[in-house]
Amino acid sequence: MTNDGASVVEREAEEPPTPDTKHEPRTGSTGHGAGAAMSYASPAAIGRSIGTTARRILGGPRFPLLDRMAFALVALLVLVALIGIFWTPHDPFMVNTKQAFLPPGSGHLLGTDNVGRDVLSRILAGAGRTLLIAVAIVLSAAGIGVLVASIAALMPTWIDEAVMRVCDILMSLPSLVLALGLAASLGPSMMSIVLAMIATSWPSTARLMRNILRETMTSSYVESARILGMSRLRLMRRHVLPNSLDAIYVQASMEISGTIVMIAGLAFLGVGAPPPSPDWGSLIAQGQDHITTAWWIALFPGLATTLAAIAFGLAGDAVRSSVDPSSRRS
Repeated sequence: MTNDGASVVEREAEEPPTPDTKHEPRTGSTGHGAGAAMSYASPAAIGRSIGTTARRILGGPRFPLLDRMAFALVALLVLVALIGIFWTPHDPFMVNTKQAFLPPGSGHLLGTDNVGRDVLSRILAGAGRTLLIAVAIVLSAAGIGVLVASIAALMPTWIDEAVMRVCDILMSLPSLVLALGLAASLGPSMMSIVLAMIATSWPSTARLMRNILRETMTSSYVESARILGMSRLRLMRRHVLPNSLDAIYVQASMEISGTIVMIAGLAFLGVGAPPPSPDWGSLIAQGQDHITTAWWIALFPGLATTLAAIAFGLAGDAVRSSVDPSSRRS
C-alpha cells in the first residue's frame, strides 16, 4: 500500500461515523431484518399492526397532524398514570357493598363494581402499573437482546450460529401461548407476567440486532479500523454498536403498544396479580360476569387498554416513519 493509500485508510479509521452522523438508517431492509424478526405474533408485531391500522383508519400516511396527536395522547396517558400513582378520587381498594353496581354518575363518574369499588379510581391506579411495567418489559427485553447479539457477534462463527438458531426456535413459538405457559408455571403474580414476557420478547430483538451488526461490521470504515489493528471488542463498543441501534429504537417504540395488550390479555386469563389488583386486564375479567347488567365494569378498563394501545401504536409508527420515511409509503 502506498503512503497516500495508507493515509486515506487511516483517516477513514480515525473518523468513523458517529451516532450523530449515521449512515443510511436500517429498519429491516435486509432479508432477516425487522420485518423477519417481527413475522410472528410478538409485541412488536402487535404494536406495528395496531399503529398502521389505526393510521389508515384515522387519516392515512399523509396526515402528519396524527403524529402530534399521538405523542400528545401518549404524554396525557403518562401524566394520568403518574397522577394515579399518588391520587385517585376514591380508595381503589375500599369495599362498600351498599354502593355495589352503581351506574356512572356524579358520585362515581364511571360507576362502581360488584363490591362497591370506584371504577375510575381503579383504572387510574392500574394505569401507572400497566404503563410502567410495559416500559420496563420493553427496555429489559431490548437490553438483553442487544447484549446477546453483541456477544454472539464477537464469538466464533459456530457459537454465533448456535445462538441465532436458539432465537429462531423461540421466535417460532406463539409468544402469547409461551408467555401464558411460563407465567402460569411461575404462579399468578405481576412478576410472573414480567418475567414471562421478557423471556419471550428478547429473541426477536437479538435476531434483529445480530443482522444489523453483521451488516455494519462489513462497512468500509469498520474494515479500515480492523486493518489498523483495532480489536473486535473496541470496534463493537465504539463504532459498530452505536451505529446499529436505529432499528432497536423503532422496534422498542412499537413493542410498548403490543406489550400493553399482552399484559392485559395475560391478566385477563388469570396469570397476573390476584384480586384486588387494579390491573386493567384483571378489571375486564372481573366485569365479564356482569356485562349485561353492569356493563361499565368491563367496558371502561377495556377502553383504557384500547386507547393506550392505539396511542403508543401510532407513536411507534411515527418513530418508524421518521427513521425510515419509505415505510410510510409502503
